[in-house]
Amino acid sequence: MISSTSTVRFAAQTDATTSLLAIVNLVRKGEATTKPDIGRVTGLGRGVVTQRVEQAITLGYLEEADFGPSSGGRAPRTLRFRAERGRILVCAMGALHLRVGVTDLDGRILARSHRVWDIASGPDATTAMAMRMFDDILDADARSRIWGVGVGVPGPVEFESGRPVAPPIMPGWNGFDVRRPFIERFGAPVWVDNDVNLLALSERSRRRESGQDDLIYFKVGSGIGVGLLSKGHLHRGANGAAGDIGHVRIHDAGRLCRCGKTGCLEASAGGWALVRDALEAVERGESQALAAVRERTGEITPVDISIAAQNGDAVSIGLVQRSARLVGESLATLVNVFNPAVIVVGGAISASGEIFLAEVRQRVYELSLPLATRDLVLVRSINDEDDPIRGGAELVREQLFEIHFGRWFAEGQPSLSALETVN
Repeated sequence: MISSTSTVRFAAQTDATTSLLAIVNLVRKGEATTKPDIGRVTGLGRGVVTQRVEQAITLGYLEEADFGPSSGGRAPRTLRFRAERGRILVCAMGALHLRVGVTDLDGRILARSHRVWDIASGPDATTAMAMRMFDDILDADARSRIWGVGVGVPGPVEFESGRPVAPPIMPGWNGFDVRRPFIERFGAPVWVDNDVNLLALSERSRRRESGQDDLIYFKVGSGIGVGLLSKGHLHRGANGAAGDIGHVRIHDAGRLCRCGKTGCLEASAGGWALVRDALEAVERGESQALAAVRERTGEITPVDISIAAQNGDAVSIGLVQRSARLVGESLATLVNVFNPAVIVVGGAISASGEIFLAEVRQRVYELSLPLATRDLVLVRSINDEDDPIRGGAELVREQLFEIHFGRWFAEGQPSLSALETVN
């Protein structure tokens, strides 16, 4: 039988741990950076705050920095989170691109690399290429301080296992253990998510001070996908499939989709579908601009269509507007169901600017409920090439410090043994 004294002691230890974790995260996020601030936010007494701060300094998470502003007495010493102690690695896989990056524990990008890459090359070749790219940008010091790895893939992924499930554009990837190669190479915990979720997390970091916590990131690139943020938290659904709107059926559409079904939104409005239709238009002699692109480069890409639309090519404008109309209709359904504060539209097709966005706005406001659109902001993403890396770092930081922190903080840095459910 456990004595009442033991129960009280255990409760006190639990409270001490909880308050210690909370203090580190308050400083890490910049929400409280002096002992008086920490006391006001947490309600803890001065002596308890001092004790917890000293513990955090001893464990290596915090250190004293400059003096803060005085409120009448002696100026308080500020505290800073030691973001330089660890490194986060990010591998962002796209349909036709591969990006890797290294950040500190605050998510600041320290090094990055990018190359054109076809995800259809398969998991072994793709992960091997990612490792070579990491080798090029990692120095010996960074290798010894890797705290976590974030990986984004352009398809549905079961978040708990890190395995893609029947990804339409990723032949050979179904059920592949994406985490395993990275764990074996770097010996750190690894999290795998859909690529659009990483973009949504990047937008969250950009809008942290705006209070726009209910957000939809709608990507129209080669394919179509959605990242959903509810009160600042990703909504992945029961199995990680939330947001796969590219494969909802649309009215009067009979085109065969890459997933094997007919009538999917992506098969009519996605970048690969617009390329298909653009090539057909070129064969019919309807677009000199796109014909010139194919003659010069041997192919037509979604970006080529967006650029041609901006330059006044009638075929390209028609393709972009049709995509926008279908996207807007699908977004209107999401707006009525999800009621976001902001919608961010990104991807190669959105690069056509107002030609695309104006049509999307018109359909969303026309088909959504007035209350759902009363305060809605609908904008185009800035399409920063670092967004996938920034979002991957956000994913890892959230998992390390807000979800699993209590399991490994006493060790001073995360380990696979402490995060056994992650590997």
